[in-house]
Parts: sequence; C-alpha cells; structure tokens
Amino acid sequence: MLAHDVSEGAGAGAPAVKTGLDRLAAGEGPRLRDVPVALLCHPASVTAELEHATVVMSRIGARVVSLLGPEHGLDAAAQDMEVVGGEAPRATIPAYSLYGETFASLSPTPEMFHGAAWLVIDLQDIGSRYYTYVWTAVLAAEVALQAGVRVLILDRPNPIGGTPDQIEGGGIATNEESFVGLHDVAVRHGMTLGELARMAILERGRVEAELLEVLQCAGWQRSMLFFETGLPWVLPSPNMPTMGAALVYPGQCLLEGTNLSEGRGTTRPFELFGAPWLEGQALAAALLADDAALPGLQVRPVGFKPMFQKFAGRRCGGCSCTSASRGRSARCARAGRCCARPGAWDRERCAGAPSRTSSSPTARPSICWPAGRGCARRSRRRRRWPR
Repeated sequence: MLAHDVSEGAGAGAPAVKTGLDRLAAGEGPRLRDVPVALLCHPASVTAELEHATVVMSRIGARVVSLLGPEHGLDAAAQDMEVVGGEAPRATIPAYSLYGETFASLSPTPEMFHGAAWLVIDLQDIGSRYYTYVWTAVLAAEVALQAGVRVLILDRPNPIGGTPDQIEGGGIATNEESFVGLHDVAVRHGMTLGELARMAILERGRVEAELLEVLQCAGWQRSMLFFETGLPWVLPSPNMPTMGAALVYPGQCLLEGTNLSEGRGTTRPFELFGAPWLEGQALAAALLADDAALPGLQVRPVGFKPMFQKFAGRRCGGCSCTSASRGRSARCARAGRCCARPGAWDRERCAGAPSRTSSSPTARPSICWPAGRGCARRSRRRRRWPR
C-alpha cells in the first residue's frame, strides 16, 4: 500500500466536494468490476477517508494489471527533476515510471497497458501550467487511446480556484512547448486536471477521444480554494507540503530559472526565497513600498538555510511570501516577481536566464536580479525536455 502524508486536514463534517475517486468508490461512473485496468496514481490519489486508489480498485472488484507513476514516483519520494529509473512491483503488480532521462520516457509504452481494458488516471494537480502531472496524464492518455485502451480520468478540484479572475500569467510562445507546458494555457490556468487534459487531448488532435471519459467532481464550485472543499490535503509532491505553498507556486516557481533560492530544501518551499548576498530587511522594505504591487500577499524578512539544492548549507537572506486571507484576493502569479521591484534592483537582460516555465519572450526581460551579480544563471540541472 502506498504511504500517505497529510499536512492539512479536512474540516469537520462531510466534505463539500466529492472527487472522481470518491464517486467511483460510491458506485458512480463506469462499471469496472472484473475489468483489467492500468492505474496512473500517486500518494494524493485518495478518497475523503484517505483510502488510496489501489484499495478502492480492489474493493470495487477492478483488476489492476499495472501501476504507473508520474514525476516523483508512485510514492512521491523523489525530488523534482530526479529521474525515477524504475518502480518496484507492488505485490505482484508490475509498476512503471513515467519520468526518465528523455522526453520519450515521459510517455508509457503500449506494452505497459498489456492486458488492460482501461487506463484510470487519478492525480492531484495544483492549477499551474508547469506542474507536470497534467502533461503526464495527457501523454499517457494519448498512448492508451492509440492502443485502443479506454481512459477514465478521476477528476479533483483545482486547489487554487478556477474563476476567470483567478486566471493569471501568459501562455506559451510558438515552438516553446515542453514538459512544463505541452499546450498553450496560462500559468495559473483555472482548470481541473480533467478539464485541461481533455481540452489538450482534443486540441492536439493526435488521437480520437471517443474512448476518453472524465468523472468530474461533485459539489466543487470554481471559486473554491482547497481548504473550502473539506477534503484532506495530501502532499502531491515532496515540495508541496501545504495549501500555502500551492497558492504561491505559480509565481514563485519562476525563480527556478534564476540564481535565487525558491525555498527548496527548507520546510517552506516556494513560501521562502532569497540568496546568500540578500539582506531580508532591505528587500522586504522595497517590496512593501508599493502595496498595490502584491495584492493579497504578505511579505516579511527572513533568514533560512536550505539543506539541499540551491545554496545547500548556506544562510540566505530573503523574504517569506504568503497569501493573506488564505488566498482569496491573492494574485498568485505575481509572487515570483517579488524580487524584481524597480528601484530595488538594477535591471539585467539575459535571454537565456529564466527557465522554460515562463515560455514568454515578453516575460523574460521583466525578471530582475541584484546589481553587481550579473544575470541570473539558469540552473544546469533543469531538464524540461523541449519538444
């Protein structure tokens, strides 16, 4: 059985929202009793009672013939960009990694669906284009559909909301498609994984989608943030421990392409950012000088020491960037430009500095770096597999 790690609990009483997995467990959706299925899942693939998808499949009588894991692996134990070379079989069920060294390794092979009539996908996305799970779902579904295997996506809420006013950030420039954006959508796109995957599959046009089905959430409203769903928060990936991290991720992840730490290697990834040469008090003062620049966000000076990744073992000065009022009014995608306020830093233009997460030639020059430090260097370890 796969491990669970709950960092933010559900509220009292019955959840306001039923996920696709909850509905399947309750007998809704296609009948899978005695049906052989391949299951693409991870630790957050749980019901409101924390029953994992593998257990649900067994209870409803489905026969799981293979397990597939996205980035971070079936147990979500691998760090970002860490190759998951293979998955150990679970009991007698073969398990496969969909996160290897090459772009081809991000898609399953038809042999991984041997004996399966359905591919069932249950992944918790967080509502940002460069969070890779939705693209794993798209690639896996396309291979399955090409092989004549039916696809069922068990949908889950977008934890950072889905109303039009919550959509932020630019799309993808021509020929900039990659594993952090296989389809042209905004950074904070406002869709559930099922909605975005279905749209991308249809618009990419590589397969016929008659065999694709999405079991939608029941009770989810587009204005909801995750804490309003009543569902338990289970880490979907190692650096997404809290709902707070998810709220600022669409912006703070842009710092991956700079020589600032985005807080990985700390207990508050994405909520902290900084570098050894920064002074937190001065940075916070500069950022707070214009309250309108960061609506809904709270900034305060901090010091921190990452235990791994950028500046491991070195003290960094910087800021904590969190969402006020649990993100109701936060413009999440602006968080990543916290370090780029005019007057605080000299503007440096370096076409190669930001990573493919921005995918916008107009956005790249707008990221600024400390005077005297040159352009921010793209991390050598960032492999995003451009197409």
